[in-house]
Amino acid sequence: MSSGTRKSKSSSESTIKEWLKAIIFSVLFVVTFRGVVAQAYQIPTGSMENTLLVGDYLFINKMLYGSEIDLGISGHQLLHYRFPAFRQPHPGDVIVFRYPENIHQDCIKRCVAVGGQTVMIRNKTLYVDGVQQVEPYVIHIDPRILPREVSQRDNFGPITVPKGYLFMMGDNRDNSHDSRFWGPLAVGLIKGKAMIRYFSWDGEHSSIRFNRMFQPIG
Repeated sequence: MSSGTRKSKSSSESTIKEWLKAIIFSVLFVVTFRGVVAQAYQIPTGSMENTLLVGDYLFINKMLYGSEIDLGISGHQLLHYRFPAFRQPHPGDVIVFRYPENIHQDCIKRCVAVGGQTVMIRNKTLYVDGVQQVEPYVIHIDPRILPREVSQRDNFGPITVPKGYLFMMGDNRDNSHDSRFWGPLAVGLIKGKAMIRYFSWDGEHSSIRFNRMFQPIG
């Protein structure tokens, strides 16, 4: 083999190694960023209307409540670690979390109460620690008021949220399966706080909702 051929082969191998390094670094960066810093999330249902609409795309801040390292294979968890939080969840925070009835599915709701607070709903009105809550973001699409014997949707509690748990509700109160039905949410199931809407697609009209883009979520 001539020296020119050897140099060409060596150059090709070096190029392949550099490409492999770049690919591996990029994958590790994306995995780390998605797992520790921020994650994109798409709104699949109308339970948070009108704050969030089906087709909204958001970024969630995973560092605020403590980022997670969660590694597993075929449903078996190999490593789980949660970093210290910058702060604990507050009432009013819109949070993405693992659905308690199926932890492989993510959900998004609003925190209305934290551990130690008492939640009560009377005729669709929310009270926390006996104080009626001012909730300008809430909508009701069903004019009926269901009695407790029929459903816990409109009349619920009072219950005291256990320490280490949150009470979560959708802003579309008549169309949300939330803590009224499956109970308080364990803080360990939290993934992050919804921060900003970066894109919004109106599937019904096949158009972009430009007025909803780059809007903070509150």
